[in-house]
Amino acid sequence: MIERAKEILKIEGEAVLSLISRLDKGFEDAVNLILNCKGRVIVSGVGKSGIIANKIASTLSSTGTPAFFLHPTEGLHGDIGVLLKDDIFIVISNSGETEEINRLIPSIKRLNIKLISLCGNRNSTLAKNSDVFIDVGIKREACSFGFIPSSSTTSAMAMGDALAICVLEKKGFTQDDFAVLHPAGTLGKRLVLKVSHIMHKGDDIPIVRMDLFMKEAVLEMTRKRLGITTVVDNAGILVGVITDGDLRRLIEKNENIFSIKICDAMTKFPKTIDENTLAIDALKKMEDFFITSLIIPDNENKPIGVVHIHDIIKAGLA
Repeated sequence: MIERAKEILKIEGEAVLSLISRLDKGFEDAVNLILNCKGRVIVSGVGKSGIIANKIASTLSSTGTPAFFLHPTEGLHGDIGVLLKDDIFIVISNSGETEEINRLIPSIKRLNIKLISLCGNRNSTLAKNSDVFIDVGIKREACSFGFIPSSSTTSAMAMGDALAICVLEKKGFTQDDFAVLHPAGTLGKRLVLKVSHIMHKGDDIPIVRMDLFMKEAVLEMTRKRLGITTVVDNAGILVGVITDGDLRRLIEKNENIFSIKICDAMTKFPKTIDENTLAIDALKKMEDFFITSLIIPDNENKPIGVVHIHDIIKAGLA
Protein backbone atom coordinates (compact mmCIF):
# COMPACT_ATOMS: atom_id res chain seq x y z
CA MET A 1 0.00 0.00 0.00
CA ILE A 2 2.85 2.38 0.75
CA GLU A 3 4.37 1.77 -2.67
CA ARG A 4 0.99 2.25 -4.34
CA ALA A 5 0.46 5.49 -2.43
CA LYS A 6 3.86 6.72 -3.61
CA GLU A 7 2.88 5.94 -7.19
CA ILE A 8 -0.41 7.82 -6.84
CA LEU A 9 1.31 10.87 -5.39
CA LYS A 10 3.89 10.76 -8.17
CA ILE A 11 1.17 10.65 -10.85
CA GLU A 12 -0.67 13.59 -9.34
CA GLY A 13 2.54 15.54 -8.77
CA GLU A 14 3.59 15.03 -12.38
CA ALA A 15 0.15 16.16 -13.53
CA VAL A 16 0.59 19.48 -11.71
CA LEU A 17 4.16 19.95 -12.93
CA SER A 18 3.08 19.34 -16.51
CA LEU A 19 0.89 22.44 -16.33
CA ILE A 20 3.95 24.68 -16.15
CA SER A 21 5.01 24.18 -19.78
CA ARG A 22 1.44 24.86 -20.98
CA LEU A 23 0.96 28.19 -19.25
CA ASP A 24 0.38 30.84 -21.90
CA LYS A 25 -1.22 34.23 -22.51
CA GLY A 26 -4.57 32.75 -21.54
CA PHE A 27 -3.45 32.62 -17.92
CA GLU A 28 -2.35 36.26 -18.01
CA ASP A 29 -5.65 37.26 -19.61
CA ALA A 30 -7.56 35.42 -16.88
CA VAL A 31 -5.59 37.16 -14.13
CA ASN A 32 -6.24 40.57 -15.71
CA LEU A 33 -9.95 39.86 -16.16
CA ILE A 34 -10.29 38.91 -12.49
CA LEU A 35 -8.12 41.83 -11.40
CA ASN A 36 -10.24 44.34 -13.31
CA CYS A 37 -13.60 42.75 -12.54
CA LYS A 38 -16.08 45.36 -11.29
CA GLY A 39 -18.58 42.72 -10.20
CA ARG A 40 -18.13 39.29 -8.64
CA VAL A 41 -16.33 36.16 -9.74
CA ILE A 42 -18.70 33.22 -10.04
CA VAL A 43 -17.07 29.78 -10.06
CA SER A 44 -18.93 26.67 -11.18
CA GLY A 45 -18.49 22.97 -11.76
CA VAL A 46 -20.28 19.64 -11.36
CA GLY A 47 -19.38 16.79 -9.00
CA LYS A 48 -15.75 16.72 -7.90
CA SER A 49 -15.05 19.73 -10.13
CA GLY A 50 -17.80 21.53 -8.24
CA ILE A 51 -16.02 20.87 -4.96
CA ILE A 52 -12.82 22.32 -6.42
CA ALA A 53 -14.78 25.29 -7.80
CA ASN A 54 -16.16 25.94 -4.33
CA LYS A 55 -12.64 25.90 -2.90
CA ILE A 56 -11.34 28.32 -5.54
CA ALA A 57 -14.23 30.71 -4.91
CA SER A 58 -13.45 30.59 -1.19
CA THR A 59 -9.76 31.29 -1.81
CA LEU A 60 -10.58 34.27 -4.03
CA SER A 61 -13.01 35.70 -1.47
CA SER A 62 -10.56 35.26 1.40
CA THR A 63 -7.91 37.18 -0.52
CA GLY A 64 -9.96 40.23 -1.44
CA THR A 65 -11.77 39.19 -4.63
CA PRO A 66 -15.55 38.84 -4.09
CA ALA A 67 -16.45 35.38 -5.37
CA PHE A 68 -18.99 32.63 -4.81
CA PHE A 69 -19.84 29.16 -6.05
CA LEU A 70 -22.87 28.59 -8.28
CA HIS A 71 -24.06 25.05 -8.82
CA PRO A 72 -24.89 24.73 -12.53
CA THR A 73 -28.03 22.65 -11.89
CA GLU A 74 -29.38 25.29 -9.53
CA GLY A 75 -28.36 27.89 -12.07
CA LEU A 76 -30.50 26.22 -14.70
CA HIS A 77 -33.45 26.37 -12.33
CA GLY A 78 -33.39 30.08 -11.58
CA ASP A 79 -30.20 30.81 -9.62
CA ILE A 80 -28.58 32.22 -12.75
CA GLY A 81 -30.59 35.30 -11.86
CA VAL A 82 -27.80 36.29 -9.47
CA LEU A 83 -25.50 37.07 -12.40
CA LEU A 84 -24.77 40.70 -13.18
CA LYS A 85 -23.27 42.14 -16.34
CA ASP A 86 -19.99 43.11 -14.63
CA ASP A 87 -19.38 39.60 -13.25
CA ILE A 88 -16.87 37.03 -14.49
CA PHE A 89 -17.72 33.34 -14.77
CA ILE A 90 -15.11 30.62 -14.19
CA VAL A 91 -16.01 27.06 -15.09
CA ILE A 92 -14.09 23.90 -14.18
CA SER A 93 -14.65 20.83 -16.34
CA ASN A 94 -12.09 18.24 -17.31
CA SER A 95 -13.99 17.04 -20.37
CA GLY A 96 -15.53 20.37 -21.34
CA GLU A 97 -18.69 18.50 -22.30
CA THR A 98 -20.58 18.47 -19.00
CA GLU A 99 -24.22 18.92 -20.00
CA GLU A 100 -25.29 21.16 -17.12
CA ILE A 101 -22.32 23.45 -17.68
CA ASN A 102 -22.78 23.79 -21.43
CA ARG A 103 -26.49 24.54 -21.04
CA LEU A 104 -25.49 27.59 -18.99
CA ILE A 105 -23.28 29.03 -21.74
CA PRO A 106 -26.08 30.77 -23.73
CA SER A 107 -27.27 32.60 -20.61
CA ILE A 108 -23.72 33.67 -19.76
CA LYS A 109 -23.19 34.92 -23.30
CA ARG A 110 -26.54 36.73 -23.34
CA LEU A 111 -25.44 38.77 -20.33
CA ASN A 112 -22.11 39.51 -22.04
CA ILE A 113 -20.24 38.00 -19.09
CA LYS A 114 -16.66 36.93 -19.72
CA LEU A 115 -16.20 33.17 -19.45
CA ILE A 116 -12.95 31.60 -18.23
CA SER A 117 -12.62 27.83 -18.45
CA LEU A 118 -10.22 25.53 -16.63
CA CYS A 119 -10.59 22.60 -18.95
CA GLY A 120 -8.72 19.48 -20.04
CA ASN A 121 -9.91 19.51 -23.67
CA ARG A 122 -9.22 22.55 -25.84
CA ASN A 123 -11.49 21.17 -28.59
CA SER A 124 -14.49 20.82 -26.30
CA THR A 125 -17.72 22.80 -26.43
CA LEU A 126 -16.78 24.64 -23.25
CA ALA A 127 -13.29 25.56 -24.43
CA LYS A 128 -14.53 26.81 -27.82
CA ASN A 129 -17.12 29.05 -26.17
CA SER A 130 -14.76 30.48 -23.57
CA ASP A 131 -13.29 33.97 -23.74
CA VAL A 132 -10.22 32.57 -21.98
CA PHE A 133 -9.17 28.92 -22.00
CA ILE A 134 -6.66 27.57 -19.46
CA ASP A 135 -5.36 24.09 -20.18
CA VAL A 136 -5.51 21.82 -17.12
CA GLY A 137 -5.46 18.57 -19.08
CA ILE A 138 -3.74 15.49 -17.70
CA LYS A 139 -2.21 12.34 -19.16
CA ARG A 140 -4.06 10.03 -16.79
CA GLU A 141 -6.00 9.86 -13.57
CA ALA A 142 -4.21 8.30 -10.61
CA CYS A 143 -6.72 5.49 -10.12
CA SER A 144 -6.25 2.05 -11.64
CA PHE A 145 -9.49 2.45 -13.63
CA GLY A 146 -8.30 5.65 -15.24
CA PHE A 147 -11.50 7.63 -14.77
CA ILE A 148 -11.96 8.49 -11.08
CA PRO A 149 -11.27 12.26 -10.72
CA SER A 150 -7.91 12.52 -8.99
CA SER A 151 -5.09 13.99 -11.09
CA SER A 152 -7.63 16.16 -12.93
CA THR A 153 -9.08 17.71 -9.78
CA THR A 154 -5.62 18.18 -8.27
CA SER A 155 -4.48 20.01 -11.41
CA ALA A 156 -7.58 22.21 -11.49
CA MET A 157 -7.18 23.16 -7.84
CA ALA A 158 -3.48 23.98 -8.29
CA MET A 159 -4.29 26.18 -11.28
CA GLY A 160 -7.04 27.90 -9.30
CA ASP A 161 -4.56 28.61 -6.51
CA ALA A 162 -2.13 30.04 -9.07
CA LEU A 163 -4.85 32.36 -10.38
CA ALA A 164 -5.90 33.52 -6.92
CA ILE A 165 -2.37 34.14 -5.69
CA CYS A 166 -1.29 35.98 -8.84
CA VAL A 167 -4.37 38.19 -8.54
CA LEU A 168 -3.78 39.02 -4.88
CA GLU A 169 -0.13 39.85 -5.54
CA LYS A 170 -0.94 42.10 -8.52
CA LYS A 171 -3.57 43.99 -6.53
CA GLY A 172 -1.12 44.52 -3.66
CA PHE A 173 -3.10 42.50 -1.12
CA THR A 174 -1.22 42.69 2.20
CA GLN A 175 -1.02 40.75 5.46
CA ASP A 176 -3.12 43.47 7.07
CA ASP A 177 -5.79 43.04 4.38
CA PHE A 178 -5.76 39.29 5.03
CA ALA A 179 -6.13 39.84 8.76
CA VAL A 180 -9.21 42.01 8.24
CA LEU A 181 -10.88 39.12 6.39
CA HIS A 182 -9.77 36.50 8.95
CA PRO A 183 -10.38 38.10 12.36
CA ALA A 184 -11.45 34.96 14.22
CA GLY A 185 -8.91 32.30 13.29
CA THR A 186 -5.36 31.69 14.39
CA LEU A 187 -4.04 33.15 11.14
CA GLY A 188 -5.88 36.40 11.78
CA LYS A 189 -4.67 36.59 15.36
CA ARG A 190 -1.09 36.09 14.25
CA LEU A 191 -1.42 39.09 11.96
CA VAL A 192 -3.33 41.52 14.18
CA LEU A 193 -2.85 40.62 17.86
CA LYS A 194 -0.28 42.93 19.40
CA VAL A 195 1.53 42.82 22.72
CA SER A 196 -0.53 45.82 23.88
CA HIS A 197 -3.71 43.75 23.52
CA ILE A 198 -2.67 41.07 26.01
CA MET A 199 -0.05 42.60 28.29
CA HIS A 200 -0.57 43.18 32.02
CA LYS A 201 -0.57 46.89 32.80
CA GLY A 202 -1.35 49.45 35.49
CA ASP A 203 -1.65 47.96 38.95
CA ASP A 204 -1.12 44.45 37.52
CA ILE A 205 2.55 45.20 36.76
CA PRO A 206 4.90 43.78 39.42
CA ILE A 207 7.33 46.56 40.40
CA VAL A 208 9.87 46.89 43.23
CA ARG A 209 12.62 49.43 43.90
CA MET A 210 16.19 48.27 43.63
CA ASP A 211 17.19 49.58 47.10
CA LEU A 212 14.72 47.30 48.93
CA PHE A 213 15.34 43.79 50.23
CA MET A 214 14.38 40.54 48.54
CA LYS A 215 11.43 40.04 50.91
CA GLU A 216 9.62 42.84 49.03
CA ALA A 217 10.42 41.20 45.70
CA VAL A 218 9.01 37.85 46.87
CA LEU A 219 5.85 39.51 48.22
CA GLU A 220 5.33 41.44 44.97
CA MET A 221 5.85 38.33 42.87
CA THR A 222 3.33 36.49 45.05
CA ARG A 223 0.77 39.28 44.71
CA LYS A 224 1.05 39.70 40.94
CA ARG A 225 1.52 35.97 40.15
CA LEU A 226 3.54 36.41 36.94
CA GLY A 227 6.70 34.65 38.08
CA ILE A 228 8.72 37.87 37.83
CA THR A 229 8.92 41.40 39.10
CA THR A 230 10.38 44.38 37.36
CA VAL A 231 13.02 46.36 39.24
CA VAL A 232 13.21 50.16 39.01
CA ASP A 233 15.36 52.93 40.47
CA ASN A 234 14.03 55.86 42.49
CA ALA A 235 12.98 57.60 39.25
CA GLY A 236 10.95 54.59 38.11
CA ILE A 237 13.43 53.66 35.37
CA LEU A 238 13.71 49.95 34.55
CA VAL A 239 17.05 48.61 35.76
CA GLY A 240 16.48 44.89 36.16
CA VAL A 241 14.20 41.93 36.80
CA ILE A 242 13.79 39.25 39.46
CA THR A 243 12.45 35.91 38.23
CA ASP A 244 11.43 32.60 39.80
CA GLY A 245 14.69 31.22 38.47
CA ASP A 246 16.66 33.92 40.30
CA LEU A 247 14.92 32.96 43.55
CA ARG A 248 15.74 29.27 43.14
CA ARG A 249 19.38 30.02 42.44
CA LEU A 250 19.60 32.31 45.49
CA ILE A 251 18.08 29.64 47.74
CA GLU A 252 20.68 27.16 46.53
CA LYS A 253 23.48 29.59 47.46
CA ASN A 254 22.12 31.35 50.55
CA GLU A 255 19.66 30.20 53.22
CA ASN A 256 18.61 33.73 54.19
CA ILE A 257 17.63 35.37 50.90
CA PHE A 258 15.57 38.05 52.67
CA SER A 259 18.76 39.72 53.88
CA ILE A 260 19.90 40.31 50.28
CA LYS A 261 19.17 43.60 48.57
CA ILE A 262 17.22 43.47 45.32
CA CYS A 263 19.95 45.35 43.45
CA ASP A 264 22.40 42.58 44.34
CA ALA A 265 20.12 39.77 43.20
CA MET A 266 18.42 41.17 40.11
CA THR A 267 19.24 40.33 36.52
CA LYS A 268 20.37 43.50 34.78
CA PHE A 269 19.38 44.44 31.24
CA PRO A 270 16.14 42.42 31.14
CA LYS A 271 14.61 41.45 27.81
CA THR A 272 12.04 43.97 26.65
CA ILE A 273 9.68 44.43 23.72
CA ASP A 274 7.66 47.29 22.22
CA GLU A 275 3.93 47.27 22.93
CA ASN A 276 3.15 47.57 19.19
CA THR A 277 4.99 44.35 18.36
CA LEU A 278 2.88 41.43 17.17
CA ALA A 279 2.22 38.94 19.96
CA ILE A 280 3.49 36.10 17.78
CA ASP A 281 6.85 37.91 17.51
CA ALA A 282 6.93 38.25 21.30
CA LEU A 283 6.48 34.49 21.52
CA LYS A 284 9.40 33.95 19.15
CA LYS A 285 11.62 36.21 21.24
CA MET A 286 10.72 34.27 24.38
CA GLU A 287 11.55 31.01 22.64
CA ASP A 288 14.84 32.39 21.31
CA PHE A 289 15.99 33.44 24.80
CA PHE A 290 14.35 30.56 26.74
CA ILE A 291 12.33 32.96 28.92
CA THR A 292 8.65 33.14 29.82
CA SER A 293 8.09 36.90 30.17
CA LEU A 294 8.98 40.17 28.48
CA ILE A 295 8.82 43.69 29.89
CA ILE A 296 7.27 46.53 27.92
CA PRO A 297 8.92 49.91 28.62
CA ASP A 298 7.80 53.37 27.51
CA ASN A 299 9.98 55.98 25.79
CA GLU A 300 11.60 56.84 29.13
CA ASN A 301 12.34 53.16 29.84
CA LYS A 302 9.73 52.96 32.58
CA PRO A 303 7.81 49.65 32.67
CA ILE A 304 4.26 50.01 31.35
CA GLY A 305 3.49 46.34 30.89
CA VAL A 306 4.51 42.71 31.21
CA VAL A 307 3.55 39.92 28.83
CA HIS A 308 3.79 36.28 29.92
CA ILE A 309 3.91 33.24 27.67
CA HIS A 310 0.66 32.07 29.26
CA ASP A 311 -1.04 35.20 27.92
CA ILE A 312 0.03 34.24 24.40
CA ILE A 313 -1.11 30.66 24.88
CA LYS A 314 -4.49 31.86 26.22
CA ALA A 315 -4.85 34.03 23.11
CA GLY A 316 -4.55 30.90 20.99
CA LEU A 317 -1.18 31.62 19.36
CA ALA A 318 0.77 28.72 20.82
